[in-house]
Amino acid sequence: MVARFEGKVAVVTGGASGIGKAAAEIFAREGARVALADINDNAGRGVADALGADTCFYQHCDVSSEDQIKDLIGQTVDNFGRLDILFNNAGVPSGGKETPDLSSDDWHRVVAINLNSVFYASKAAIPEMKKGAGGVIINTASTSGIRADAGFNAYNATKAAVINYTRTLAIDHGKDNIRANAVCPGPTLTPMAEGVLATPEMEKIWFPVIPLRRYGKPEDIANTVAFLASDEAAFITGQFLTVDGGVTCQTGHPNLMAFT
Repeated sequence: MVARFEGKVAVVTGGASGIGKAAAEIFAREGARVALADINDNAGRGVADALGADTCFYQHCDVSSEDQIKDLIGQTVDNFGRLDILFNNAGVPSGGKETPDLSSDDWHRVVAINLNSVFYASKAAIPEMKKGAGGVIINTASTSGIRADAGFNAYNATKAAVINYTRTLAIDHGKDNIRANAVCPGPTLTPMAEGVLATPEMEKIWFPVIPLRRYGKPEDIANTVAFLASDEAAFITGQFLTVDGGVTCQTGHPNLMAFT
């Protein structure tokens, strides 16, 4: 197998578990050195230890803090000498409340983690990428940024914003040989979602609207991220790639064949 990321350096936020962990493992397996960021220190250090000290280091980073993100990017360059790939993956959900019932604090928290962090990290990373031959930024959006979900107001808003901000990054920095794309997962069995999704009751609700009749796995999304980060996607920028088992290919209309 060709090591697609030989000599590259990647930063992965939200890398202690789920999609971030799976992406870090692919990057490392295919030749990259990886800076792993999270607030779950035990899990993050465990991932970094498994990948090896020469390949990966872990840094505690609250992505809602611009200073902590600046330090993460700085430490990455200090440790590995360059930066080629930024995977803005850290995020939090919101749901179950209509707008009058959602506190302003909860709204601001979701915006800070899901959206502001993407700006902070991109702002810090782009100058480092420009010092080299360019780079790649990949942002985790969501199918909830393409369509809307009942009660997921803050989450929907931030993920839609991530998609359009990704387009702006692509337009502004194509001249710097920096590509920017977003990945939009559908229902995926990450540790954050597994406890909710992986029950017979939820499968009965979800599987009929997923054409592939299963949930996504973190590796499904991470493989897409690796493709977007690789030279195989060298002419792809400003796009969002939906990885959802087919959920969003439907209109949302009922299956009328069931009534004939």
